[in-house]
Amino acid sequence: MSGARMTTSHARSKKLRELLAQGTVAMPGAINALSARLIEREGFEAMYLSGAVLANSVGGVPDIGLMTLTEARAHASAIAEGTTIPIIMDADTGYGGSDNAARCVRELESAGVSGIHLEDQEFPKRCGHLDGKKLVPTEEFCEKIAAAAAAKTSPDFLLLARTDARGVTGYDDAVERAHRYLKAGADGIFPEALRDEEEFARFAKDVPTVLLANMTEFGKTPYLKVERFAELGYKIVIFPVTLQRAAMKAMETTLRTIRREGTQESLLEQMQTRKDLYDLLGYEMGTPTTPASTTGTTS
Repeated sequence: MSGARMTTSHARSKKLRELLAQGTVAMPGAINALSARLIEREGFEAMYLSGAVLANSVGGVPDIGLMTLTEARAHASAIAEGTTIPIIMDADTGYGGSDNAARCVRELESAGVSGIHLEDQEFPKRCGHLDGKKLVPTEEFCEKIAAAAAAKTSPDFLLLARTDARGVTGYDDAVERAHRYLKAGADGIFPEALRDEEEFARFAKDVPTVLLANMTEFGKTPYLKVERFAELGYKIVIFPVTLQRAAMKAMETTLRTIRREGTQESLLEQMQTRKDLYDLLGYEMGTPTTPASTTGTTS
């Protein structure tokens, strides 16, 4: 790992902490390095890397814990190389036990990630908005959190503990687990699959810390705006699979049009132009540039 990479990682983590101190941060989920560039270009201050997107778009498999830490690190590294804004990454269950979770922190932090969340499900995990999940014992997950916290090289690296207890053992256990996880070393909590606005408000009062809200589609959580989550006390609002879903629907429409019409011409107005693509890439005179070099900022 180069000194430049470590500086980049630490700087991103510091920037993330500064953003959270200032207010609530909306984080769209990147699909790949190109979409990550677009997120930054469109003015978002941070981004999210979803475990579901890693499994679906990179691996072509369901989100059930099939991807490896090596694959996750490569995905994160490619995205970090082409962007400058902070990145929070879904690290699933930490790719194993406590020692694996510690290595996960070291690997993803060195790749340029600014923070991760670990979840308290048994392996193989399931999507947080599906039924049939199983939780690990609280003490076991506390040991994993403690090991992950001890592995951080920057105090600013954000370690969030996700609890899926609401959909398994109930709201009260989710609150109890959250407090245990914070005591074990977590910097904040991701309460997965809360059912309504009232529960979000109640949880923020019961667990006053850095809180992440998952604004996913077609799940158990109602559609609330970022501004409302901010009023309720949430510092991070993620849109983990939104870009993947929108892109896949557009690709489906395009493929069906080509099969039906034998040409893509009727869809040209819906496409990114060659010029727009090259502008996004900083593709000038055959020399790609990063957002940092085109905007004058540093990562």
